[in-house]
Amino acid sequence: MKIKIDPALCQGHGVCQDEAPEVFRVVENPGAYDHVELVVESPEEGLRPGVERAVRYYPNRVLSIEG
Repeated sequence: MKIKIDPALCQGHGVCQDEAPEVFRVVENPGAYDHVELVVESPEEGLRPGVERAVRYYPNRVLSIEG
């Protein structure tokens, strides 16, 4: 599984970090929206449920999974 982030759409809501903190972290960006970064770009399959929830619930369709 590989995760893609569309940084142009990310507003740093933190939903992804809440659902899969082993995979995502929100980075503060003073003067602009915070943004998400990947801690692990290709996480192990055991983390898939949290990643899928992050993709499903994150606003703006910022996240996607390949594979």
